[in-house]
Amino acid sequence: MSTLIAATDLSAQSARVVARAAQLAARLEARVILAHVLPEDASDEARRDARRALEAACADGPGAAPPEPVLLDGRPETALPRLAGEEGAEFMILGLHRLRPVLDLLRLTTMERIVLAARVPVLLAHRPVEGAYASVLGAVDFSPASAAALTAAAHLSPEARFCAIHALQLGLIDRLPGRSVQDSRAMAGAVAARDAWLAAHSLPPGLSLPEIIPGGVHEVLRYRIAELEPDLLTIGAHSGQDPSQLGNYARDLMREPPTDVLVAKAADAPAHNPR
Repeated sequence: MSTLIAATDLSAQSARVVARAAQLAARLEARVILAHVLPEDASDEARRDARRALEAACADGPGAAPPEPVLLDGRPETALPRLAGEEGAEFMILGLHRLRPVLDLLRLTTMERIVLAARVPVLLAHRPVEGAYASVLGAVDFSPASAAALTAAAHLSPEARFCAIHALQLGLIDRLPGRSVQDSRAMAGAVAARDAWLAAHSLPPGLSLPEIIPGGVHEVLRYRIAELEPDLLTIGAHSGQDPSQLGNYARDLMREPPTDVLVAKAADAPAHNPR
């Protein structure tokens, strides 16, 4: 049986994590582990309170089979990926982190550290659950990680409509008046990268040909979200060559997601051990 790890901070917003985990568990015929992490120095009273709240969340959760409560010690970015590895989990489901405007500018959030450390795709459950995902939009850079994210989404919701976009950054010469973007060297390179990417990966069979759209990633994605109204976005965790760092746009999406977001690594990408 497949296993899903759903993480809760026992807040009201975490109910969306439990609801999404229940929906996916029914789809995948999977068991759900609902985990909460306490500091190692938590008091006995805090542990008793957390245990009662966790068991109540499991008992009150939707779905035919209630989640299994697990109380962990330590740091979430260490304890949750370790649990996922021990249980052979397929996915991890998180809720939004608590916004800390100043601190978040200076360092990684706990959620980002979990994504870096996890060896499985991580789903950020942001919106109320109304059923299976119906429309999936992939923000792709033609990397193995962005392919892995789309493939993971197809496993979660194979009946969904799948679209993908690539934001093409143009050089100065290609932005000069009278220059044709379609005939530019940048466009030719992007088309070649797309063709190689499509040939190299087993992508969702219903995926439409990824669009290559000139412009910045934020601008292009904002436009397509307004047009397509997806209920799930996918993105690769990394950009560039450093697997120990999140891509800048992956971080942006995770901090202010417009909808649910699925973040994945390439299959052979090493897990990053947070310090």
